[in-house]
Amino acid sequence: MTTHEISESRRTKPGLPRELPVIPSGDNILFPFLIAPISAADEATIRLIDAVVSGDKMVALFAEKEPLSETGEPGDGLYTFGTAANVARMFRMPDGSVRAFLQGVGRVRLLRITQREPFLKAEVEEALEVVENNTELEAAARNVLGLFQKVVDLAPNLPAEVAAAAANVPEPGMLADFVAAHINLKAAERQQVLEALVVSQRIHLITSLLNREIDILEIGSKIQSQMKEQVDKAQREFYLREQLKAIQKELGETDERDVELNELRLRLKEAQLPEEAMKEADRELDRLSRMPQAAAEYSVARTYLDWLADLPWARTTQDSLDIAQARRILDEDHYDLEKVKERILEYLAVSKAKGGMKGPILCFVGPPGTGKTSVGMSIARALGRKFIRLSLGGIRDEAEVRGHRRTYVGALPGRIIQGIRRAGTRNPVFMLDEIDKIGMDFRGDPSAALLEVLDPQQNNAFSDHYLDVAFDLSQVMFITTANMTDTIPPALLDRMEMLELPGYTEEEKLHIARRYLLPRQLSENGVPADKLDLPDDTVRGVIARYTREAGVRNLEREIGTVCRKVARRLAEGESGPYTVSPDDLATYLGPTRFRSETAEASDEVGVATGLAWTPVGGEILHVEATIVPGRGNLILTGKLGDVMQESAKAALTYARSRAESLGAPKDFYEKYDIHVHLPAGAIPKDGPSAGITMTTALVSALTKRPVRREVGMTGEVTLRGKVLPIGGLKDKVLAAHRAGLKRIIMPKDNEKDLPEIPEQVRRELHFVLVDHMDQVLQEALRDHVAPAQAEAAS
Repeated sequence: MTTHEISESRRTKPGLPRELPVIPSGDNILFPFLIAPISAADEATIRLIDAVVSGDKMVALFAEKEPLSETGEPGDGLYTFGTAANVARMFRMPDGSVRAFLQGVGRVRLLRITQREPFLKAEVEEALEVVENNTELEAAARNVLGLFQKVVDLAPNLPAEVAAAAANVPEPGMLADFVAAHINLKAAERQQVLEALVVSQRIHLITSLLNREIDILEIGSKIQSQMKEQVDKAQREFYLREQLKAIQKELGETDERDVELNELRLRLKEAQLPEEAMKEADRELDRLSRMPQAAAEYSVARTYLDWLADLPWARTTQDSLDIAQARRILDEDHYDLEKVKERILEYLAVSKAKGGMKGPILCFVGPPGTGKTSVGMSIARALGRKFIRLSLGGIRDEAEVRGHRRTYVGALPGRIIQGIRRAGTRNPVFMLDEIDKIGMDFRGDPSAALLEVLDPQQNNAFSDHYLDVAFDLSQVMFITTANMTDTIPPALLDRMEMLELPGYTEEEKLHIARRYLLPRQLSENGVPADKLDLPDDTVRGVIARYTREAGVRNLEREIGTVCRKVARRLAEGESGPYTVSPDDLATYLGPTRFRSETAEASDEVGVATGLAWTPVGGEILHVEATIVPGRGNLILTGKLGDVMQESAKAALTYARSRAESLGAPKDFYEKYDIHVHLPAGAIPKDGPSAGITMTTALVSALTKRPVRREVGMTGEVTLRGKVLPIGGLKDKVLAAHRAGLKRIIMPKDNEKDLPEIPEQVRRELHFVLVDHMDQVLQEALRDHVAPAQAEAAS
C-alpha cells in the first residue's frame, strides 16, 4: 500500500451521511475542525437548524459565488466544495432568531440538490485530503508557522494566543486551514484554500498569501513609524489618507482623487487641445496632483481645467450647403431683406466652391423692429449651425468680453468664451446684439476688446484673460446689430461688413402682417383662424393711425390686442366670426394715436415740404418762413440743432447774394426780420438735409411765389447754391409717398440710391435730380405771385 493510500485510509471518516441539509453561508467559509458561530433569522434556516438538532446534528455549509437573484432558485450559485459540520450548541434569542455554534468535520463535495423546500438538502460526498508525509512538507509547515507568527506580531487585531494555538496544531493541512481562518483574506481566496485537497499545494498557497499579508502589514508599519512624530489631532485625517494611498499604491490600486485626475486627463485628451493649450493644461494638472484638496488654489485650478476640457476646441457642425433650401428657410421666416439673404447665399456658394471659408463679420443696421435679431436665428437655421445671442447693451467692463484673470476670486472667462462653450461647437452663429449701445467707464472700454474678436485677421488666436491661451474664433459667423452707426467707434466699424435694414413701407408691413404677425397672434391667443377677419384696409388703418415705427413690433402688439379682445368675447359665449372694419378700430384699440403729416391742401407762400429721417423711419417736415418789419434779424424756432441753424444761416446768405436775380427786395435784410419755424416744436431736429427746403421757404417768403404743394425735397445747400448728397433717402421717400406727395426733388449724387426704393413707390413718384439751388427753385416755386400775399406785402 502506498503512502497516499495509507494517509487516505487514515483520514477517512466512516458514517458521513450521503445527504445533508445545506446552509448557504454567503461569503463566510468554515474550515474543518474549527468552530464558528452562525445567526439565522429567516424561517427556512431556523427550520433547518431545528431539524438538525433533533436529528443527527450534522449539516453542510457551502459559500455562494454571488448573491441569489430575484428569479433564482434556492441553492443556485453555490460553490462545489464546502464543509460538513456538527451543530455543537444552539440558542434561541428573544427576537425569535437562532444562534448556533458549528464545528467543522471535513471537506465535502456537492453532487446535486435533492430538496429545496422547506429547506435545502443535497447529496454530498467526502472530499479526502492527499497527504505526502515527507520532510519537505514538514519544512513548509514550519515555514508557515513562522510566517504566521510574524503576522501576529505585526497585526494589531491578532492576539498572541492565536500564534500559540497555531503551534499546537498537529498536522500541516489543519495548520493551513487554521491560518487561512485567521488572516485577512477575500472569500474567493479562502475558498481556494478549502478546495486545495493536496496538502502540499494548500501549504504553498497559504505561504504565498502570508507573504503578501506580511508585505502589506510591513508597509503600514513603516508608514506609521515615519509619520508617528508628526501626527497630532489636526493631522490625523491627512495621515490616514497618506497611509491608505501608500497601501493602494503597493496593491496597484488608486484612490478617488487619482480617479478624478485620470478622468480629467482623459477629457482633456478627448477635447483635442492645440499644442500650446495642452502644455498649459498638463502644467496645471501636475500642480493639481501635488496640491492638497483643502488648499485654496485647488478649486481654482480644477475649475480652470474644467473650462479647458469643456470648450469645443475641435468640435464643429457641418454647414448645410443646399442653397435652395437655405433660400427657402430665409424666405419662410422673413419678408424682403433681400440684401441680407443674398449675402448669406453668397457665403454658402463660396463655402461650397472652396470647401470652407472664414466666417464673415456682418453688422445689421436699422430701426427697431425690422427683424435684425430674428434674422440671425434664421441664418443659423439655414446654415445648420448653433445660435448664440449676447446682448451688449449697457456693458461697461472690458472683462465682460475678455474675462477676468485667474488671480481674482470668482474669476470666469468672458462672455464670448462662455457663449462658445454653451454652443458646444467652434463655428456657431454668434449674434452681438445692440453693439451701438456699449458704454465705457473706469473699468475699461469693451468696444476696444471687441476689436480683436471682430477682426478676421486676428480672431484665429483670440486670447481670453482667464484662459490665457489662444482660442480660434475664425470659424464663428459673427453678426452684430445696431440702430445707428454714429456711436460705434470707427476702428470697430471698419472691421464689419455693413448691411442696412431700412424701415418697411406700408405695403410691406401689410404683407408681413398677413404672412407672419396675424397667424402668430391668432395662435398665441387661442383664436381660430376662421373666427377673426382683418381686411387689408383695417390693417392699413392700424399701421397709419396706431403705430409710428419703421419696423413691425408695435404693429404686432396692436394686432395681438385685437386678437385678445376677440378671444375674450369667444370665452364669454359668443360664437363669432368677427370682421373688424377700419371704423371698428376705435372700439378695439381706442382713439387714434397718431396723425400722419400730409401734403398741404393748397400752394402756399413761405411753406415748403422737407423730408426727414428718424430712427423709426422717415417723416415729412413743413418748413415755414415769414417776413415781418424789423432790423434784419434771423429768428429760428422749432428746437433746431446747431447744424440745422447753420443751414438756415447759409440759406439766408444765399438769398441775400442772389436777391436781385430772385426778384427779392434789395434791402430786405435791413428792413425786415426773417422768422423760420419748423412745427412740432417739442421734438429736437438737426442735420444738413433740410438746407434746400429752408432756402425754398425763405425765397418763397421774399418773392411771394407759392411753393408747389405736391413737391417734397431734401438736400444740403452751400453758400454758392450747390446741392450736396444726403443719407436715409429710402426712408424719406417712403414718408413722402405715405403723405401723398407726387414729386421729389433730390440731389443728383443720390441717383445711385434709387434702386433701393421699392419699385411700386418709384412708379408712383416723379423724381427730379438737381445739383444747384436754381434748379430747386425752378421746380418748387410757381411762376406767378400769390395775389393775397402780394396785396399784403404792398
